[in-house]
Amino acid sequence: MEDIFYLYDYKETTNTRFVSFVGDSQRFDLAIISSDRFFGKQLVLDMQSNTFAILGSDDLEEEGYLESAYSLTAQQAEELRGFLEQII
Repeated sequence: MEDIFYLYDYKETTNTRFVSFVGDSQRFDLAIISSDRFFGKQLVLDMQSNTFAILGSDDLEEEGYLESAYSLTAQQAEELRGFLEQII
């Protein structure tokens, strides 16, 4: 086997919150990971669609960001944004 060239190999204790909720158009099953690694942002995994993004409040305000990151309709993104604005 060839030697592996690591860019980094770092372990950190994180805080993970698992939350599931149902909006008007979709169910969301999320894992929200807080870490010093993300510079104040949180890693939000949508376990239903196998998608994730590193999000901060500035990302929630950016038009079309959630739609693009999670392949959501405008209505679905608004439901997710409404929840995330409460915790991010």
